[in-house]
Order: sequence, then structure tokens, then C-alpha cells
Amino acid sequence: MKILVVVDSIDIEDSSGSKANVALINNLIKAGYEVLVYHYTRKDIQLSGVRCFSIPEIKYSPLYFMSRVQRIIQRKTTINLALFFEKRFGFSFTFFNDTRSIANAIKKITFQTDLVLTLSKGASFRPHYALLQIPQLQDKWMAYIHDPYPFYFYPKPYKWLEPSHKFKEAFFKEVSQKAKYSAFPSQLLQEWMGGYFPGFLKTGILVPHQNAKVEVQHPVLPSYFDASKFNLLHAGNLLDARSPKGLIEGFKLFLERNPIAKDEIRLLLIGPSSHFSKIIQGYQKEIPELIVKNENVNFDAVYHIQKQAAVNIILEAKSEISPFLPAKFVHCVEANKMILSLAPSNSEVRRLLGEDYPYWSEVDDVKSIATIVEKMYLLWKQNPENLLLNRIDLEQYLSAENLKQTIDRLNLTSPNS
Repeated sequence: MKILVVVDSIDIEDSSGSKANVALINNLIKAGYEVLVYHYTRKDIQLSGVRCFSIPEIKYSPLYFMSRVQRIIQRKTTINLALFFEKRFGFSFTFFNDTRSIANAIKKITFQTDLVLTLSKGASFRPHYALLQIPQLQDKWMAYIHDPYPFYFYPKPYKWLEPSHKFKEAFFKEVSQKAKYSAFPSQLLQEWMGGYFPGFLKTGILVPHQNAKVEVQHPVLPSYFDASKFNLLHAGNLLDARSPKGLIEGFKLFLERNPIAKDEIRLLLIGPSSHFSKIIQGYQKEIPELIVKNENVNFDAVYHIQKQAAVNIILEAKSEISPFLPAKFVHCVEANKMILSLAPSNSEVRRLLGEDYPYWSEVDDVKSIATIVEKMYLLWKQNPENLLLNRIDLEQYLSAENLKQTIDRLNLTSPNS
């Protein structure tokens, strides 16, 4: 089977979304498919075992000219032209030029494909918009939906409402109607988006983030990480709705109950946390066992720390539902260390871990968090191997073998392939 992948970026250092996309591409190759990748990273990046083509940006067009004029005006004044234009047209001039660049490149491809898979990151979905301009490929199109879209379809407490949200809603309605297939990393996300766009309930399949093996080159642990300690690690961006307050308060309560553990335990928050800088700095003054790196740390370093930590933490927003499958869930499963899940009871992470999984708590339940940390600490004291995750079922669910079974069930291969 031949698969054309159209993707925003394959630079694993630019976002967790790009890491997830590259893992999916790698597992498509591992599953035995013939894959061609067209990406808009605008860097000459190659992946092993696959042909990768960097889509050039159109630089001689009215859209390109308008996008650059807009940037110059915004840089030199306080006028936010983006809000003005997006309210009227739905998207920026840059978005329109980018999607036209992607569409033009795809139209020139002679690769006879059985499936066209569009992947994106963040709130971009540029490859999806580009495929709407190519009707001849839509009967082979699988649109991968990694997050709710537009922003105002995020569950509470996220409160994003863009002036262009009606345009974006119309865009995604068209995707739900014209893509032959849609794919979601999470069962709850498919159900959530299907509530807004019923087409996704008819065309959707589950393709979770993939556990493509990563070999860390020359791994070195940073000086702030002591592998001999009982390390609880949260790695990743703390968005404005993902408050670490309950986690830190629970950790603090554990220390008050178990002062003898202070020399052996560390709570590490690694990754951007600017939304909570003041709160975290206040805690750091009274909790020396709290270690914070409020910065982007390269993927190899973070992944190596995840494998050496005693416990990996997945922290989500306080809500009635969390339909997301965080990209780092895969790395936590592969690290084979117990996961401390701080999430709503109705969440994809809890669904996968199982309702009887003992190390789950609501994100703001301080007493529960303290109790769980204590249980894990005592198990670690007995034997660190007590905290191995050992979930073969999840490893299989996130594997290339399961991915192949899912895609092969669609019977996509044409007689001439």
C-alpha cells in the first residue's frame, strides 16, 4: 500500500505535535507501507527509510506580499492587523499563502497513492485546508484530528474565542464532510468532535499516538537530576489551564507528613511554565525539594530523564472531561515507569490506564495526591522495580502492529497498486 503524508512539520524539536507526527510516520514505515512525506517545515529534514520533500513557500504572489506588509506594520506599530483581517476573512494572509503553497506542491505529485494522510500540529491544520482545494484526492483522504478545533470547542476551563471562529467552524465542517476518513488519537476526542460535526462519527477511526522507539544518542543526565532519588517528573508545557498548584500542594503535604523523606525525594517540573511562574517561585522558596526548569529542554534530554525517573506525571486541566491523549503519554508508557495521572475522571488517559488504576487523582485533590505519593514512595523504598508500569496491553495499543491492523481493515489498496 502506498501512503502520501502531508504534514506541517517533521522537526521534533519544535513541538510535541511534530514529535507525534514523526512517530506516526516512522510506524507507517515499520508497518511495511510505501510512504512519501511532503512537509512544510521549510528545512531540509530527512527521516530514515522514507522520501521527504520540503514544500517551498510561494514568494511571488499578492498573498505573500500582503502577509509581509502586515508583519512589518505590526512590528513597527501597536496595531494588531491580524485580528482585523481574520475577523473578515477567517484566516491570516500567511495562512492562505501557506495552504496554497501546500496545495500547489501536492497537485504536482505523480506518486500513485492509496491513502493521503494529513497531519498537523497546534491550531494550524494547514494540510487539511490545502486538501479541500484538491477534490480529486478526497476519496483517498484521511484527516487526522489531533485536538478540538476551532478553539472554542475545547472543553471548559479553556475559554478561547477567536473573532474568526465561525470561519474556522465552517472549514472543519467541510473537512468532516469531504474527507473519506478521519482519524483521532483518542476515543473521547472522536466522540467530542462528533458532537459538533456528526460526519466524524461515521468516518472516524482510532489512531493513537505511536510508540516508535527512540534511541537517545550519548545520553547524559543534567546536573539537577539525581537518579538515586525518588524523582517525580512532570515534563512538558504547563498551559494556562494546567495548574500545578494541586500537585505542589499535595507534594508539600506529603513532606509535612513524611519529613524523613526530604533527603530522598524530588519533584521536577521541566518545561515552559510562564503562566504559573509567580506561584511556582513562591513554592520554591519554601520547598527546596521542588526543582523547576522553566525553559524548553531538547527532546533527547527529557526522554532520557523520563526513563530514569521513578514516576512520570501527566497533568491535565480541571474539567468535567479531558478528551485529549497527550503526546507524552506514549513516552511515559515506553519509559515503563508508573504514571501519576492528574486528570478528570472522564479522561482518555484514565480510560486507557483503567478505572481501577490506583495512581489517579483529580488535579486539585491535595489530600489524594499526597496519599498517592506516599504509597508510591513506600513501594520505591521496598524496591524501585515495584514502580515499573509493565503494561503490555498499552505497548501493543500504541504499536506499529496495531496501526497496521487498523489501516488494513479499511481495504484501501487499489488493484493497480
